[in-house]
Amino acid sequence: MKHTMASEDIAASGQFRHLSTIAGIAVDLRYASADNFVGRDLYSPHDCAWLHNDAAAALERVVASLASRQPTYGILVLDALRPQRVQQQLWDALDGTDLQMYLAHPQRGSIHSFGMALDLTIVDAHGAELDMGTGFDDLTERSHPALEPALLARGALTVQQVANRQLLRDAMAQAGFHGISTEWWHYDCGDRDVVRERYWRVL
Repeated sequence: MKHTMASEDIAASGQFRHLSTIAGIAVDLRYASADNFVGRDLYSPHDCAWLHNDAAAALERVVASLASRQPTYGILVLDALRPQRVQQQLWDALDGTDLQMYLAHPQRGSIHSFGMALDLTIVDAHGAELDMGTGFDDLTERSHPALEPALLARGALTVQQVANRQLLRDAMAQAGFHGISTEWWHYDCGDRDVVRERYWRVL
């Protein structure tokens, strides 16, 4: 590994911003609770509500972009920095299943472990999540953006659900984030190879 740091050293590094410093977002880190596919808190006692400074600045642009389109809507962050030790736990939890395809191999490194990826959704003026057709961490084909035309054609997704996803995609793309083909909620900030080459990985 090129550059690594322990999650305990993030606050003092100067490379990361805490999510609490970003205006206009709500935060519900699902891996800091039992509300995830593993069914247990994977983050405590570590504070994982951080992003690399570059991703934090881009998230601020997302907030502004969404506000220009839908002023009553907001961003809900579901996952941000995910230390490699947690990525390993997720990988191990799916060992022996086809579901490992949804995870980056811990040795290669999830972009989350560099603080350069986000899992997020949109909430309305009352704080309720928009209907995206599935919840977060729904590891089925209904979560796949690449399959939306086919899912829509057979009635597995509605026009409104796809429109809600598109609203999120548009706001993220304008800020420089890139989505992936298998999870509507996941976005990378920058090119993955560049991130792995130049940024510090949090262990």
